[in-house]
Amino acid sequence: MKKWANITTKLTTWGAIAMLLAGCSTAKSNGSSQGNTAGKTIKIGVNMELSGSAAGYGEQEKQGIQLAVNQINKQGGIKVGNTKKKVQLVIRDNKTSNTTSASVAAQLVNNDKVVAVVGPAATNAGTAAIPNMTKAAVPSVSPSATDPGYTLQKSGKVQSYIFRACYQNNFQGSSAATFVTKTLKAKRVAILTDNSSDYGTGLTKAFKKAYTGTVASSQTFQEGDKDFNAILTALKHKKIDAIYAPGYYSELGLIIKQARQAGIKVPIVGSDGMADAKLAKIAGNSNANNVYYTTPFSTKSGTTNTTAAKFLKAFKAKYHTTAPTFSALAYDSVYMIKAAIEKEDSANSVKIANGLASLKNFKGVTGTITMNKQHNPEKSIVVEKLTNGIVKQTYNVK
Repeated sequence: MKKWANITTKLTTWGAIAMLLAGCSTAKSNGSSQGNTAGKTIKIGVNMELSGSAAGYGEQEKQGIQLAVNQINKQGGIKVGNTKKKVQLVIRDNKTSNTTSASVAAQLVNNDKVVAVVGPAATNAGTAAIPNMTKAAVPSVSPSATDPGYTLQKSGKVQSYIFRACYQNNFQGSSAATFVTKTLKAKRVAILTDNSSDYGTGLTKAFKKAYTGTVASSQTFQEGDKDFNAILTALKHKKIDAIYAPGYYSELGLIIKQARQAGIKVPIVGSDGMADAKLAKIAGNSNANNVYYTTPFSTKSGTTNTTAAKFLKAFKAKYHTTAPTFSALAYDSVYMIKAAIEKEDSANSVKIANGLASLKNFKGVTGTITMNKQHNPEKSIVVEKLTNGIVKQTYNVK
């Protein structure tokens, strides 16, 4: 997800950051740069949005990271050779700023000497950090950067030290199209797109490419919009079987509320930006019916996934609330790094990157993960259904 991406894009650009902070540096994975090596502890950095517009998401990811590290250390640490080393977190706030994210990356790899980084949460903030991560040959795992190009250079070559724990927008959009077609049997849909960020437009593009039915109407809205009655009134007179509206809970909550008040009862299908309890609060529980959204994690996973069940129980005990999706993704990110270290039997950052690149059948909270050649996790996707504002049913999309 990248709701906050458009907020910080104006502050700087990829080219400016690359020239200013890292020049044209591109570390090679053949060992030309030796990277960082662990000392008495294994230092893992956190480059995260802990203030600014994305602080809510960043704080959720921080909780997942801390829970994972606490568990690992309680069990003695990560096995390297014949000993176990405890994990030391170095947490820094990128303030939901691309410029600050690049600076934080430099501090973590050069001053703190971390051997891996979790974060940032946003694609743009993560992209801003890439030159400094690459120059130092230190891998980063973003829990939630979803833009398809995040792990790739402009030439199409993979970024050697950049990984993610979540799926890409194009997979999410095409999966929504499959669900709408095969499960909802919707032959005619209306599309409402948040065109103020690549998140909404990217999802819509992927949906349209995969959807085999008829798009009866395609409308757009902007982040921060409050009144959707004009759009919805026009849709009311269209013959549609469903609405696809990729966006965030702040706007989608209002769209759901106003659509139901206007008498539009068809299914409303969205994306992981809706996977927050605030959606139903904004829409009203009585309106949040026949609402669906794609997500990498569902609390219902605990009934079939023992790893997820243990995570949900531990999270509830520590934070006294149900674990959100972003905490689950961040939790998996830490354990992916642990798995890479143990696979390579080394806490050297270059070796950790190699281990992440070859990760296979990793049993995570958000599913079984295999890293593909473009450093994207191959994993399943879930659709949650809201009934009276509560998740009552889930679907696996294939």
